[in-house]
Amino acid sequence: MYYTTDNLRDYQQEMKLRLFKEWEFHQSVMVQMPTGTGKTHLLAAIVREFLHGSHAPVWIVAHRRELVDQIEETVSRYGMRKEDGRVRVLSIQWLSRNGQTMDETPALIVIDEAHHALAETYRALWKRYPEARKLGMTATPCRLNGKGFTDLFESLITSWGVEAFIGRGYLSSFDYVSIRANSREQHLIDSLKKRGADGDYQIKEMNAVLNRETSIGRLYESVERYAHGKKGIVYAISIAHARRIAACYSAHGLDAVAIDSRTPALERKKLVEDFRRGRIKVLVNVDIFSEGFDCPDVEFVQLARPTLSLAKYLQQVGRGLRKSIAKESCILIDNVGLYRIFGLPVRNHDWMAMFEGRMIGNALSRARTEGRLSLPGILSLPEDEKQREDELEVVITHDRLMESLIERKDCAPEKETQPVLKSYYDRQSGLWGLRRGERMTVRPQYPEVFDVCGDRAAVRFGNGGAGVVNEAGQPGIQLDRCRKMKFMREDLLAVTDCAGNESYIDLKVNRTYREKPVVLAFGRMELPYSGVELLKVGEFFFSRTGKPYVSMRGVNRSGICFYDFYLKIPDYRVPKDCQLVDPVWTTLFDVFACVLAGDDEEVYWCCGRLADRSIVVMDGNGNYYQVEKGKGKRYVACNAPRLGEADFHTVMDRLKEEAGRCAGTARQKQLQEEERKRWKRLEEIRNALPFRMGMKWGLKSGERIVVPPRYRKILPPVGYYCAYEENACQWGVMALDGRVVVEARYQKVEIDGDGTVRLTVIPGKVKTIKL
Repeated sequence: MYYTTDNLRDYQQEMKLRLFKEWEFHQSVMVQMPTGTGKTHLLAAIVREFLHGSHAPVWIVAHRRELVDQIEETVSRYGMRKEDGRVRVLSIQWLSRNGQTMDETPALIVIDEAHHALAETYRALWKRYPEARKLGMTATPCRLNGKGFTDLFESLITSWGVEAFIGRGYLSSFDYVSIRANSREQHLIDSLKKRGADGDYQIKEMNAVLNRETSIGRLYESVERYAHGKKGIVYAISIAHARRIAACYSAHGLDAVAIDSRTPALERKKLVEDFRRGRIKVLVNVDIFSEGFDCPDVEFVQLARPTLSLAKYLQQVGRGLRKSIAKESCILIDNVGLYRIFGLPVRNHDWMAMFEGRMIGNALSRARTEGRLSLPGILSLPEDEKQREDELEVVITHDRLMESLIERKDCAPEKETQPVLKSYYDRQSGLWGLRRGERMTVRPQYPEVFDVCGDRAAVRFGNGGAGVVNEAGQPGIQLDRCRKMKFMREDLLAVTDCAGNESYIDLKVNRTYREKPVVLAFGRMELPYSGVELLKVGEFFFSRTGKPYVSMRGVNRSGICFYDFYLKIPDYRVPKDCQLVDPVWTTLFDVFACVLAGDDEEVYWCCGRLADRSIVVMDGNGNYYQVEKGKGKRYVACNAPRLGEADFHTVMDRLKEEAGRCAGTARQKQLQEEERKRWKRLEEIRNALPFRMGMKWGLKSGERIVVPPRYRKILPPVGYYCAYEENACQWGVMALDGRVVVEARYQKVEIDGDGTVRLTVIPGKVKTIKL
């Protein structure tokens, strides 16, 4: 019944558990994980888990044909073959043409690279299959037009940042080289004024300005200087630009080829395979390998295409950050100065603000583009006069990057420490005692001290037996004769008896196991009521509670879920007298044992969850408790109520009513708090003024860009609002933070100081509203 997902890394397992928890409350969820951290493998594991509880088909939708083949291959490794028909991997283009002819209704729709999901073709899926669960997978939940995703996805789950993945060894470190702020190339890029339909630089203008022999020559020189002989990917502006770069590199002896949308599929596949095998050193592409391309031994990435899109920047540099034993680090060669717009790849981003449409691209202000970018913990490299005259600069080396990550990790304040407990030998008596620093805690009395850890010592007593004592010598555990004792991590003790047989003692509950246990921690053990531990011994899971609990045989860790303050373990051995909060509760939830964070007494049976997210559990004696996050359990009922005590169902009716009120109040407070924070932000940027960049207008508060330049015109704000023109004679109203209040479809907009807005529909027809 349970599937093995041991090939998932710890963070992937955590994201999967968080997703299934979120699905209990929201039907449509987006998941964010950086490029190169295994989103497709996580996707496959999620789909397989979902199919276990549902017989309806699952659709995985990709926005390019190449990604369809890649996802199908990954999914097949998880035992879900294309021929089975339960999982369909489809391109959105095929689905938009043939969707009406599909005679099946999916139970789950997964959108790969979900930052594309605002296109109308994706919206049609939501309208056509409103009952299906939806999952969006992306590294970058942001769009250049600033629109959020909340009209399609109800919730966002984010993982660690790139910085954490590099620090923990899951992504590659990197050297970052860039053109200087005052370089010729940067001046050319700054001259770009036109924008495309997507709000990014216009390709035609970029091609005209940068697809020149001198610029392409500088691209080659930077590769030759910083990535000589290395294998890499170049991101170009256009097909002509890509082919010209490849021709230049080839002329200088580099094995380089250009791949674009016009390259035949079979030829493209062959070129990619040659690149993977090392027969081709450099792939020059035009938006072909920005998403989904997996080749971990890429040693350098060259950015030759300017962009205003944070998503495009992170997707491109992410191709080089995948780990490989074939490379120590990756070299990122930024020939278009993108780090001065977006920061280095390790910069943390407010994905939630972008998901909600409160932040556009999260680009740095132009004030920070003057000179060198300074990020916390990342120090500028010293330069001599000759280096300053160079067109390129080394922003950070991989050694300095790793040092800065370690420094950040170690910058937490140190705890006060006391002398460590140690054993000492008394030569006169030939016995051992214990001391802490210069203070003797136990006089010499033990023939042998096997090991010391924390406040405990494993010793041999005078009678030949062995045991564990505290620093004062008081015995906690006493054993028969043994050959060896050694403390292990996580409060375990390894014991070797006189025959050489090993056993293991859980010091928390004084329980012995013949096999070596693996300690599994869920939640945050350092905080009260926030973490739970289990022991995995062979095919079973054991609790660390006073009253022992052992799971059914064969339960897989992927089926064990932690929910903030309790752990649910699949278990069909529910007592017959266990009553459910909701008698019609689905079988997905009515077969769980429940371990409460901060409760060391016993393992309970989960009876249901209330609207305020508290739960009801039953102990082994038929007593029921309500448990809330951050609090201990509270007795509410029992199977054999005493005289004058209400029965279970009466109590549950009252608790459900109370929980409903609490949940409503909490939601109202949350909305009020969000609105308060928003008005606080608006107050902070009340001095925002329109500014022009090229042909487009945005809003700027001091040197901080609050609305990027993407509108045809913006009028000076009145209070917290301003009128904007999206297209010719199409005016609307937006708040200073960029949130659209009135869609741009009026010929004229006038805002008064009292919040009255006059909207001219057509000359002579005016609509008045109050903000």
